[in-house]
Amino acid sequence: MSRRCELTGTDRQIGHRVSHSNIKTKREFQPNLVNVTLHSDALGQAFRLRITAATLRSVDHVGGFDAFLLKQAEDGMSPRAAKIRRDLKKKLGEQAAA
Repeated sequence: MSRRCELTGTDRQIGHRVSHSNIKTKREFQPNLVNVTLHSDALGQAFRLRITAATLRSVDHVGGFDAFLLKQAEDGMSPRAAKIRRDLKKKLGEQAAA
């Protein structure tokens, strides 16, 4: 399982560990990933995703899972999250046409 957020694509970052004598050695900064179940009102389904804590706060701030998916670009998402987004757009398009 990769250390990457499924909704935003946030990945590990590389930096330096700096000692007291200013010797720099490579290190990784891992994202704070949490397993959550997010419910889509339009699709009527719950989805288990592995996202960062910051993304979870953003989902709440924007107004829910559906609103976040519609606002977010698809290029950084995992293939599974991108499929959920496409299904949501299709469902909302059908509701608007009817």
